[in-house]
Amino acid sequence: MANFPSGITEKDGKYTISYGAFKHLSVWLNGKKLCVDSESEMGVSDEVAFETNKRYRTFLQESTGYSAKERLKQAKKEVSS
Repeated sequence: MANFPSGITEKDGKYTISYGAFKHLSVWLNGKKLCVDSESEMGVSDEVAFETNKRYRTFLQESTGYSAKERLKQAKKEVSS
C-alpha cells in the first residue's frame, strides 16, 4: 500500500492503514481475489477527500491491473454468476 504514506499494520493476513479520508482501509487476499474493507472519515475537506480517492483508485489499478471500467465489468460479472 505504497500509495498511502502512513504506517501499515498487519493482523491475520489483513493489512490496514489510516490515511486522509479513510478511518481505516484494510486489504487482504481471499484466494486470487483482492478484498477491501474501508470506513470513511466524515467531515474531511474536499481536497483531502479528492486526494484520498485519487490514491485509492491508483492503488486499485496497480493492485489488480484493471482500470475502473474493467473492475466494474468484473464486479457485474461476479454478481450475475
